[in-house]
Amino acid sequence: MTETRDPDYPYEIEFYDDPETGRAPVLEWILELDPLLRGALGTAMREVLQRHGIAVCHGEWGKQLGEGLFEFRVRHSAEETVAMFTDRPPRKEPRPDKIALRVFGHAHGDKLLLLLAGYDKAADPSDRRQDREIELARKRLTEYRGRRTGT
Repeated sequence: MTETRDPDYPYEIEFYDDPETGRAPVLEWILELDPLLRGALGTAMREVLQRHGIAVCHGEWGKQLGEGLFEFRVRHSAEETVAMFTDRPPRKEPRPDKIALRVFGHAHGDKLLLLLAGYDKAADPSDRRQDREIELARKRLTEYRGRRTGT
């Protein structure tokens, strides 16, 4: 049986799972976010990332980091994202003071996006934190690749 994807959302999101604990750290981080930030990220993941994949790296929504890693940047509320990318009327919601969410991922397979790490850059805008999160994403990607190839 062939799986049929919604043509409006051709990219599927997967969450990295830690081989020792079986937990999905990015999903856990998302679920712990303030509801307004979680809504902004969820809407952006659906309306931007699942529609465009790594092509988001050609604009304000993303950046290629090399070695198979990309950064997905969310700077807009859910309401703003809906208004930008759909013809649906946005829900009226309060907007957090500043949105600067970062998710690091890897594209693989048939339109699959693996989310490896993420953090709230507005809460900690330091370059040091950004570097730590990128390094964590690279480490997880290396482990994930090794697991898939059996090395």
